[in-house]
Amino acid sequence: MKKNVVGSILLIAIGTFLFAMGINMFSVANHLGEGGVTGISLLAFYTLDVPVAITSFVLNGIILVIGFRFLEKSTMRLTLLATLLMSVFLHLTAAWRYPMETIILAPLCSGFLVGTGLGLVMQAGGSTAGTDIIALIFNKYLGWSTSIALVVLDLFVVGPSIFVIGLENVVLTVVHLYVQTKVLDFILEGFNPKKQVLIISERHQEIADAIDKKIGRGMTFLEGEGYYSKSQKKVILIVVNRQQLMPLNRIVTAIDPKAFFTISEAQSVIGEGFSYLISDEQYQQKINDFIDEQSQQQYSTDTTKKNGKGPVKMSLSFFFVRML
Repeated sequence: MKKNVVGSILLIAIGTFLFAMGINMFSVANHLGEGGVTGISLLAFYTLDVPVAITSFVLNGIILVIGFRFLEKSTMRLTLLATLLMSVFLHLTAAWRYPMETIILAPLCSGFLVGTGLGLVMQAGGSTAGTDIIALIFNKYLGWSTSIALVVLDLFVVGPSIFVIGLENVVLTVVHLYVQTKVLDFILEGFNPKKQVLIISERHQEIADAIDKKIGRGMTFLEGEGYYSKSQKKVILIVVNRQQLMPLNRIVTAIDPKAFFTISEAQSVIGEGFSYLISDEQYQQKINDFIDEQSQQQYSTDTTKKNGKGPVKMSLSFFFVRML
C-alpha cells in the first residue's frame, strides 16, 4: 500500500513537471493557446501579464471544490497534490523559453509533453484539476472517453483565443490539442495494440488445430447461434499481432474458403504472449516456418501447372507476408 502511494506521488511529480515544461518552453514561448484552465491562464498572461501559475492556482482551487462533491476522495487528494505541484513547476519553469524557428514543431513538442504529463498524472489516479476534473466527471457519469471530453471542453476555450493570439496560432493550438489527445490515449488506453479476430466455420476444430500448430496462439471457443437457422455454431476468438494476421488469414481460407471472420482493433492486450512490446521470438519463428512451408508448396504447385513452360511465378502474397 505504501509502495503504491509512493509510486503515485512519483508519477504525479514527473507528470506535472513535464506538463509545466511543455507549457512554458513551447506554448508560452511560441504564443500558443491551450485548452481548459491553462488556456484561460495563458490568455490572462497574454492580455494582462498575470503569471500563469497564479491564475491556474486560483481557478483550479474553485474547480477542486466541485470535484470533491462528485469524485472519489482518493482521486481528489492526488489531484490536490497535482495542482500544488503543477503551480510550483509552472513558477519554477516560467523563465524557460524555447522559440521555434520551424513553428510547426512547437505544437508537436508541447502536445507531446503536455499529453505525457497528463497521462502520467491520470495513471497515478489523479488529475491536474481544471477541466481534467470535469472530464473525469463526464467519464464517470456520462461514459465519455476522458480524452474526448477534454477536447470538447478545450475547444470552448480555444475558440475565443483567436481574438488574442490570431488565427494562425489558434490552428497551431488545435494541432497541439490533437497531439496531446493521441499521446494521452496511448498512455491511458494501451501501449500494446493487437488484432482481435472472430472466426465462424463448420470446420472450426481443424482451423483451431492448424492455428495452434502453425502460429502457436491460444484461442477460445465461444458458443454462437445463427439468427435465421437457429443452428448452434462454434466461434473462434483469437488475438494476434500484425505479423500473424496474414498467416492466420491463409490458414482459415485454405481450410474453409466459406469461413466468416471479422478483424477488429484490440487497443491493449495483457497476458501471456502479449505483455511485451516486442513479439516473442518463438512465435515469430513459427510464423517464418509457416511462410517458408507455404511458399515451398506454392512453388511446387506452380511448377507442376507450368510443366516447364516459361518461368515460374511465385504468389506475391507470400512476399508481402515476408515483408510484414
